[in-house]
Amino acid sequence: MGIRSAGELVSKYLPVPDSLIGERADLGLSKMLGLSRSQSAELLGAGAVSAAGKLIGKSDRLTVEMLIEVVLNEKPVGLEITSDAVVDFKIIFQDDHIVVVDKPAGVVAHPSAGFDGPSVPGALLNLGVTLTTSGAPERQGIVQRLDVGTSGLMVLAKSERSYSVLKQAFRDRTVKKTYHALVQGSPEPSSGTIDTPIARSQKHDYKFTISPDGKPAVTHYSTIELLPAASLMKVGLETGRTHQIRVHFSQFRHPLVGDPLYGCDPKLASALSLERQWLHAMKLGFAHPKSGKWVEFESEYPSDLKLALDRLRDSSFRF
Repeated sequence: MGIRSAGELVSKYLPVPDSLIGERADLGLSKMLGLSRSQSAELLGAGAVSAAGKLIGKSDRLTVEMLIEVVLNEKPVGLEITSDAVVDFKIIFQDDHIVVVDKPAGVVAHPSAGFDGPSVPGALLNLGVTLTTSGAPERQGIVQRLDVGTSGLMVLAKSERSYSVLKQAFRDRTVKKTYHALVQGSPEPSSGTIDTPIARSQKHDYKFTISPDGKPAVTHYSTIELLPAASLMKVGLETGRTHQIRVHFSQFRHPLVGDPLYGCDPKLASALSLERQWLHAMKLGFAHPKSGKWVEFESEYPSDLKLALDRLRDSSFRF
């Protein structure tokens, strides 16, 4: 990544999360920024990272009192920019208040301990886009999340006011979120609402399940297309629980194609060359946090999901 010569130099300040205290600087910085470890080491080696005026080396240990300063170049707002650090990462729209991105699968919504891949804030930082400092240190600017294996649209806040307004909009369920999902079989009825609470599994902390003790979760769905062994569905969410669509369709006995965590047929996923769940955040609509004007954005299927659909639509498809 390195320090670019073009653009205005800006500083990003990062408190050290409790989970990263004692970690090497190159590892900790990679998790905080969502960069690879080698990219973090490059920043540290270039003298772009310091705390209290003292440069930090890649093998230095992070401490609780550190406020890390990372110096980067910022590109002017309004330029069309693409990422060379995260393949297929796209900025759909940005202004002084928000940025809307098309997130590829394999990119986590925000940096987290235990995940060593790229994050949305890290990819944006690599492009010179800075987010508001509102929110927890590792979730600054984050007002919504998508699973790491789910692709599609996300909005992030670039100002404190936008962060507050958008967070409230998601809480009030005024944000319109539309997904397309490929599920196994043919759901009956072909359209309807799944209204069952979701809680973290007591057996596996990385998995979620239907539970009367869980949080309310409401999923609306309708069938777009019936295909051999699967159905393409339009899905709307009232709530935004972790793994909500995946859990609800699994409980409905129609798990998402390519989702072994929630019971998909691995043979079908293999025949379609799918390495993740077939789920894409297609449309996103909300009132702009500054103007109040309703804005909507739309995304296209990424290549792996399109390929799977094309194979299913082929009359010679067998598995």
